[in-house]
Amino acid sequence: MHGLPSAVLFACTMNAIRSPMAAGILRRLHGTRIFVDSVGARRGGEVDGFAIQVMDEIGIDLTTHRPKVFEDLEDDSFDVVVSLSPEAQHKAVELTRTVACEVEFWRTFDPSLAEGSREVRLEAYRAVRDDLMNRIQERFPVAKMPRL
Repeated sequence: MHGLPSAVLFACTMNAIRSPMAAGILRRLHGTRIFVDSVGARRGGEVDGFAIQVMDEIGIDLTTHRPKVFEDLEDDSFDVVVSLSPEAQHKAVELTRTVACEVEFWRTFDPSLAEGSREVRLEAYRAVRDDLMNRIQERFPVAKMPRL
């Protein structure tokens, strides 16, 4: 492991579900040790209500998140850009063409495509949340404090 990056950008299609979830999880795990932001490839509406609910279940508040796109970024000096959708991957590659930055593609299911009852749909969002949690913990591990 090369140590933690100082700045990570998560990107998905509309910055309303997957990338805000991922950013919230990384912030929860690392606080201010890592600068974390998220964007979408396309402009969308507001953060998804199911995303807000399943993140609230683990104590992460997405209600103040305001979706934005790559063009809204004030700074593009990220160490790692993690794309969660194919469309975001294309934009991330464009963004980093002239910047020394690592780009990773984590193919992540769009839970808004799930059909069925409210509970079935919530389970799809929880599965994405839990998958992101596992991937983030693996990629950006929290150092264990040595036992005294």
